Order: sequence, then C-alpha cells, then structure tokens
Amino acid sequence: MKYRTRTNYSESQKALMWERWQKGDSLQQIAQLFDRNHSTVQGILSRTGGIRPASRRRSRLALTLAEREEISRAVVTGQSIRSVARKLRRAPSTISRELQRNGGQQCYRASQADQMAWDRSCRPKSCKLVENRALAHIVADKLRLQWSPEQIAGWLKRTYPDDANSLVSHETIYRSLYIQARGALKKELLQHLKRPRVMRRSRHHTQKTDNHGRILDTVSISERPATVEDRAVPGHWEGDLLCGDRSSQIATLVERQTRYVMLVKVASKDSETVANALIKHARKLPQELYKSLTWDRGTEMADHKRFTLATDIKVYFCDPRNPWQRGTNENTNGLLRQYFPKGTDLSAHSQARLNAVARRLNERPRKTLNYETPAERFNQLVASTG
Repeated sequence: MKYRTRTNYSESQKALMWERWQKGDSLQQIAQLFDRNHSTVQGILSRTGGIRPASRRRSRLALTLAEREEISRAVVTGQSIRSVARKLRRAPSTISRELQRNGGQQCYRASQADQMAWDRSCRPKSCKLVENRALAHIVADKLRLQWSPEQIAGWLKRTYPDDANSLVSHETIYRSLYIQARGALKKELLQHLKRPRVMRRSRHHTQKTDNHGRILDTVSISERPATVEDRAVPGHWEGDLLCGDRSSQIATLVERQTRYVMLVKVASKDSETVANALIKHARKLPQELYKSLTWDRGTEMADHKRFTLATDIKVYFCDPRNPWQRGTNENTNGLLRQYFPKGTDLSAHSQARLNAVARRLNERPRKTLNYETPAERFNQLVASTG
C-alpha cells in the first residue's frame, strides 16, 4: 500500500499563504502557488480558524543573544556578576537570574540560554472573555438571538459606556469563536452567525465585481454553425480539463467527426497558462483540421480572445451548467479515467506519456465509427488535406 508523504511548508510559505488568504484568494488559488492540494493549505489556515496568528517577537527589555554571549565570556574569564551588569548596563539581579535559570556559571551556554528564553516566552495572552465569564455569557446569549458580533459590541458600548470590563470588540468575539483554543465561546455558536463557516474569510473575498467569475465576450454554442452540430464537416473540436490530485490537470481535446483525441500537458489551471498550452498545441495541426473549439464555462478559458487571435480558431461556449452540450468530450473524459483514475497526480505524466495514452485510445475501434478507429478516420483527413 502506497502512503502519501506529509506536506510540510516553510515559515516563508506559510507567510505567503496568510498574505494571499487575507487578500481574498481561495484555497484552490493558494494551493496552486505550491502545486499542492487545497486540503493541505486548509489544514494550516484552519488551526486558527482562518485568522492569522500574531507574529512572535522578543520584548525590547529581554536580553539579546549578543548580551548572553558577553555573559558567557565573562563567566569563563571569572568576572563578577556586578562587573558584567555594569558593562551591559543591566541590573545585577538580571544577570544573576539569567545564570540561575540556565544551568549556573558552570553550565551556562549563550545559544542554549537564548533558545530556552524564546521557548519560555510562548505564553499567549488570556482572552478577555475567558477572564470575564459574565461578559462571555452575555455575548453567547446575544449570539443565540442571531445578533452579529458587531451589533453585540456596539450594544455593549452603548449600554455600559463607563465600564471598560463590560466592553469587548467584535474582532475579539470573532477570534473567540473561530479560535477554539482560547476556550472562551463554544463552537456551536458559529451556527448563529449570518454566514456560518469553519474558517473566517477575508473581507476582500466577498468584494465581487460585475464580471467576477464570468468569462467576458463569450460566443454561445447556439451561434455555432449547423455543419458543426451534425458532424458533417471535420475540424471542429470539443475541449475540457481533466482534473486530478494536487491541483493537477490535463487539457483534453476530441474532434467531433472522427472522435480523435489529443491530450495537452498544462502546468496550472490559470487562463494564461491554459491559453499558452492550447496555442502551442494548435500549431501542430493543419488549419483545415482545427477550425473551432467548444468549451464549457470554466474560467480557465477566460483568455479565449487571445487564443483565437493567435490561432484563428473560433471558440464557442456551452450554456451554463450544460456540459452535455459537449458530450463527445464528456464521454472521452470518462474513457480516459481508465488511464488516469480520480485522485491521482496528473502532473507526474510527461507529454510523451500523454501522447502514448491518446494513441492507445485512438487505436481502439469505435461502434459509432462502424468499428473503425479514430486514428484511421483522422489519418484519412490528414491525407486528404495534404
């Protein structure tokens, strides 16, 4: 049995993750930056409910590594605690405690003491709603009445204007709900929010423009010539992305008349990458055999105008939620699952491997072609155009 390897992210990768999440990117978009599955990103972000944890930093009053190294040298040379304190402009008690908690003068090591101090300093501040349980009960009661955290915070400010202990910000309420490690509010209270989610979203995520998620200047499949519909003329293709694990995908193309299949390796799902891959691949065929392409409404084809400008191939789009309008391609994708099962990483396959699979499929006899193969039919077209 093959086990998946654990996905580890560096601190810089996690920082980029949080930056993109706060800007409103989806889990899928963030995962594509690292060529990973979105679930690994969700695992990182969900630990704190989608709320970025505060960056840890040392107190300006704490001893620095340079000061600890000075203490270490002074101990080796036999200097007194008071002389070290004068040199560092610190209280003698500070130097004394530093030595006592880190092995004494005989065992003191600067780097080890500095790391131990950093580890000991990891003491998160207690949440106000944990310390003030009466206030927590008031907040919980208002949440059960479907009040929003902002409404609760505003009501408290108006009701108890002179009592700082009875005030709490809406951000603190959100953090208490989404970060369960705080132990202030029960997770069940999330269901009373207007939009109950497992993780808190960035406010930028909902700022949608009129064309958000839509492809501009599309040509509907209803405008496609009748000769394409009845398969009377060759050179009209249907396309889609076959998706796999770890945000991997393959562009699949099938010619409507001959059922001839071509597979194109694409590095990512963004429209620029897909368009570039399709443009490069289109130049391998005679123009007579590649006149149009019918796609669904996936945003990977948002760059369709540049594709048409570069190849002179018209692009038609299916109606929303009607994938059956490119049924030949849908059927072909089903056949391809024999070679590329769901849940496998498609990025592992080279273009040569994709060509070999396409050849295997094109050499299978098809009932709809009177048991001729797509390769035979397509090669006849190539010969006639040559």
